[in-house]
This record gives sequence, structure tokens and C-alpha cells, in this order.
Amino acid sequence: MFSKLCLFVICCAVAFSVQAADIQVVDVSITSAIENRMPVDNLEVYPADYGKLYCFTRIVGAEGETQVTHVWFYEDQEMARVTLPVQSADWRTFSSKRFLPQWIGQWSVVIEDQQGSSLAQVMFRLE
Repeated sequence: MFSKLCLFVICCAVAFSVQAADIQVVDVSITSAIENRMPVDNLEVYPADYGKLYCFTRIVGAEGETQVTHVWFYEDQEMARVTLPVQSADWRTFSSKRFLPQWIGQWSVVIEDQQGSSLAQVMFRLE
């Protein structure tokens, strides 16, 4: 009985690892708004006094429910971490971040898989 339980746990772990390893980010952008589940623009530079931006991500390849995390960085400092569900093989999702006017400079969002490995990164600048 114990050996069957161990085998089951190992099989589940392998299946989970394969599932998570197969996901890919096929689209990522920083945008001023999301409409109809799509970004309205693709920003590289934006005024620091705007207040709020979104990171849009399209994920493909999930074979069941998993998750990704958007990690927002200002210069080299982590400012926010948002975990988002991925519930199908072709999934669109987004997170948002409010900005203070004094946070002028280089920003990035790193998209991580469920194990914390980087899948993609998008950079932008507040001026």
C-alpha cells in the first residue's frame, strides 16, 4: 500500500512538472488600459504622473490549471508580486500597478511560472 502511494505521489509530481514546463508567454505588454480582455496600447515610455499601468500576458500550453506571477521591479527593487491563475491552454491575464510621481526611471515586469522560473520580461520607463 505504501509503495502504491509513493508511486502515485511521484507520478503527480512528474505530471505537474511537465505541465508547468510546457507553458509559454506568447504576448506581453505594458498598457494604459485593458478593453475586451486585450491591451489598448503597447507602452515603452509613459508619464510618471499617469497613476496606473497594466501588464497584459497571453499564456499558451497549459494542460490544466496552473499559475504565473507578475513581479514588478523599479530599478532593481521588487515593488509588487501578483499571482494569477492560468485555467486553459490559451489564457489572457493581467495585473496592474499604481505609481507615485517620484518613481521616475526604469521599470520591468518579470513573468514567472509556478516554480519561480522566468518565462518573459517586459521593460518600460516612467518619465
